[in-house]
Amino acid sequence: MRVDLHCHTRHSDGELDAPDLLALAVERGVELLAITDHDSLGAHDELAGQSFGQLQLLSGIELSTSWRGRGVHIVGLNVDTDNSALRAGIAAQQQARQLRAEIIDTKLAKLGFADTLAGARHYAANGFIGRPHFAAELVARGAVKDTASAFKKYLGAGKAGDIKEQWADLASVIEWITAAGGVAVLAHPDKYQLTRTKLVELLGDFTAAGGRAMEVVSGNQTAASSRQLAQLCRQFDLLASSGSDYHGPSLPWASLGNQAPLPGGLTPVWAQF
Repeated sequence: MRVDLHCHTRHSDGELDAPDLLALAVERGVELLAITDHDSLGAHDELAGQSFGQLQLLSGIELSTSWRGRGVHIVGLNVDTDNSALRAGIAAQQQARQLRAEIIDTKLAKLGFADTLAGARHYAANGFIGRPHFAAELVARGAVKDTASAFKKYLGAGKAGDIKEQWADLASVIEWITAAGGVAVLAHPDKYQLTRTKLVELLGDFTAAGGRAMEVVSGNQTAASSRQLAQLCRQFDLLASSGSDYHGPSLPWASLGNQAPLPGGLTPVWAQF
């Protein structure tokens, strides 16, 4: 069964509209898809009540959290999109994201790029403004040659536009997902560049707060990383998830529905649905 339980549309920082993403998933032979936009259920609101042939669409969201001063992302799968606690949490996250965008604008202005927020809004179809939208604006201005260069020079880890947001804490986000009947999944653990000791601590806090699954396979991560994450998945008795983290055709690190298979000896999270 081909699944992809982590991808994005223009309702957050993806490049495709929701219907176009679904069409691509069908073309790729994906049978179970979760759209997991950052702090947004807009794609699911847009697609509510529609059917998609052989493709099953699972409700999902990716929520930003703060864990010991680090940004960590939690995917919620199979959530009740009408749940009031989840909706209230999303509203608070969106306010924090708007403040972050204003700070990024100020930081880039100090580097000589005035009023990038206005330009970024042009690429943010649904009001969500993330770093990829600032990257697109920098490319359009000729400041960098492509999105990857924008992150490398201005927006990536440790750069001027890498603003540490005041997100909700890990336990609160997991509580919102659980209240909405969903499964909380630790997203792309390999991307946090944690030592094994720190990753074990994160997984300990995650499971203690009610987290039930982790992404063992994410995008184009190496087979060695997947094997290491599989071992931790077994150690913490978690369900295993798999997602491309697809954002669009111009971003090379992920291809919708084309992740490697899960390593053996794991219980896939999609067996719950």
